[in-house]
Amino acid sequence: MRKNRLILSICIIILVAGALNPYFGVPKILAAKSTQEQIRDKQKEQNDLKNKLDDQKDDIHDMKGEKSGLQEELTNLNEQMLEVCAHLVDLEEKIKVKTGEIEVNQKNLADAIAREEQQHVDMEIRARKMYERNTSDYLTSLIHAGSLGNLLNLATWFERVECYDKDRLKEYEEAHAAIAALEEELETQKIELDNLLLEAEMEKSKVAGLISQVAVRIDDYSDQISDAEKQALEYEKQLKKGEEDLKVLQKKLEEELRRSREAAQGKWRTIDEVTFADGDRKLLANIIYCEAGAEPYEGKLAVASVVMNRVLSSKFPDTVVGVVYQKSQFSPAASGRLELALAADKATASCYQAADEAMKGVTNVGTCVFFRTPIPGLTGISIGGHVFY
Repeated sequence: MRKNRLILSICIIILVAGALNPYFGVPKILAAKSTQEQIRDKQKEQNDLKNKLDDQKDDIHDMKGEKSGLQEELTNLNEQMLEVCAHLVDLEEKIKVKTGEIEVNQKNLADAIAREEQQHVDMEIRARKMYERNTSDYLTSLIHAGSLGNLLNLATWFERVECYDKDRLKEYEEAHAAIAALEEELETQKIELDNLLLEAEMEKSKVAGLISQVAVRIDDYSDQISDAEKQALEYEKQLKKGEEDLKVLQKKLEEELRRSREAAQGKWRTIDEVTFADGDRKLLANIIYCEAGAEPYEGKLAVASVVMNRVLSSKFPDTVVGVVYQKSQFSPAASGRLELALAADKATASCYQAADEAMKGVTNVGTCVFFRTPIPGLTGISIGGHVFY
């Protein structure tokens, strides 16, 4: 009973492992890509790179156009800045002149006020001397006039002095008022100039801000253009390398087709002439498993037939081991998947059956020595997911 339970547990573990491990169960087809497929993929890659390069060049052209427009805008802004600065200099000069005029006018006003005040003082002094003297002195002056004519002359003189003082005082008062009015006008003009100066300073600040913004955008476009040109250069390098790779693949394809023709026209051994080594059956069954494990039996037999056809052809190694491990022929052998399959002997019964039939000389693909997944333009015998040629 314990033995049965142990066997059952082992079976369950194996089933679970097969579900989880990609190397258990039936593998998907991972056949090596043909040279034609590689060329097709490389050409697609080249076309994609050319499209990217074209798009990149368009982007560079657009960015250069944007940058050119910004540089023109920057030139206009710099010219505008020069005009604003010239206007500022002109305003500052006018303010300087106006300030000088105000200072001169203020001095003139001070002089006028001083003269007016002095006239008042002089008038008061003369008034005191002429009119504030006691009556006897005034009368004495009149009595001593000597004659009526002198008396009249003296009276006239007093009158003229009074009129002169009044006229001068009026002139000084009018000059005072005129200078005061001029000062008010000059102050108004200076305020207007100060306001214009403030507006010009604000305009200068605004233009300077725009210049800074445009300059930053130009720098950004310069960086973007530089990065885009570097990327375009990288695309061009990749395209150049891709062209070289395509030449290599084309040469490889020509070599492959040449070998295929030579194999068909070359010498062939019979199955009786082949000596199989120990392990050949297991190796052949497991390479079938790796290449066509999910194919129907006909597909498995076709893969086995290709291997054996190569063994029989004088253009390929004359052993199963030599054919399977020939460089760049079977991808599972190069990737290590074959070794994993061999280690656990993953080959199914149908894989062993196909190996046995092929080792007896049975073939369902004639003398084909190549097989690939289908691609446009590739003709041959189609079985399952492969074309044999």
